[in-house]
Amino acid sequence: MSVSPALAEDLAAAVTMLYEDAERALIAILRDALAEGIDSPRWAELKLRSIGDLRQAVETVATALQTDANGAVAEALATAYGRGRQAAVAELGALDIGRELHARRVLPGAAAVDRLAASYADDTRPLYARITRAVLDVFRGVTSRAAGTQLLTGITRRQASQHALDEFARRGVTGFIDSRGRPWEMASYAEMAVRSVTARAAIDGHIDAMAEVGQGLVIVSNAPLECEVCRPWEGEVLALSGPPGPRTVRTEHTIQPTGMRALLRPPTTVAVHLAGSLPEARAAGLFHPNCRHSLSLYLPGVTTRPPDHPTPGTTYADTQRQRAIERHIREWKRRQAAAMDEPARKAAAAKVREWQAAARAHVAAHEHIVRQPAREQIGRAR
Repeated sequence: MSVSPALAEDLAAAVTMLYEDAERALIAILRDALAEGIDSPRWAELKLRSIGDLRQAVETVATALQTDANGAVAEALATAYGRGRQAAVAELGALDIGRELHARRVLPGAAAVDRLAASYADDTRPLYARITRAVLDVFRGVTSRAAGTQLLTGITRRQASQHALDEFARRGVTGFIDSRGRPWEMASYAEMAVRSVTARAAIDGHIDAMAEVGQGLVIVSNAPLECEVCRPWEGEVLALSGPPGPRTVRTEHTIQPTGMRALLRPPTTVAVHLAGSLPEARAAGLFHPNCRHSLSLYLPGVTTRPPDHPTPGTTYADTQRQRAIERHIREWKRRQAAAMDEPARKAAAAKVREWQAAARAHVAAHEHIVRQPAREQIGRAR
């Protein structure tokens, strides 16, 4: 059984749901804080006095999110690592070493899992401090400008508040920069991080299990609609360890003569071309979040190159367009949740339907793209 990031995708989705729920709760807290007493002539003064209560409410959400997410991720990593090991057992089942591997027991607190959990906690720690600052910045910005807004522009404080809420719902909690310098909003950053770390756990479980029983070669699948990052590694054989760079090695054929025949002639060897090492390929981007590729045991002399999967009329760019449409749907659903009155809710709902129609049209125009309604939801796994 091959291993791929998809093996842990459901685990990542369940953790991502926590961040979506938290973001929806933050929108509701900010909306209610701005709406309370909005028609009072003392509204701005009352809002500034209530900022302590708002801070406490937001910090409660942030603290609960951090506790729940770290616990859920630790559990998801242990499960993903175990799935990777079981995939290796299934692959090696026809060999004697498969039974040996099956007999071994690895605790959920394996060192690899602990390292990944600590890495995730470090990567996401800045999220929680940023949450409080982002919400309070919006709140202070609206209330500090409220007094002069209507006189200067004719916009009511309700309209100004709705505009700020719409912008907050559109962008989310922003300000997170990844190792490549790319900006992210909270839910997307957390989703990327958890999908990446759970996928890594599944793959690590698989390759650790194979290494334990002396298997050192794997082959990458040939996935449909691959991206430019992964294309160089498609169908290639990789070493689990060793130096980077392509090379050819000679190794024993998987099927060797037995009995007297084994005594009469030396082991058969075959030449195997290696595209490089697995750490090298992963460092170059193979198995990134949303990667479609999988990894399988390579048996010298037996395993053949995987077949190509042509996708006429559909490209990787088309799949990314689908992801963009899904982001627009989620954005307008957040803005619907942020609406302070019925006209704003109806306007946001109309935009949701507009982008849902775009999703249906995009899927209909591309045979190899399937609509994924769960990815269009907020506050639930996707």
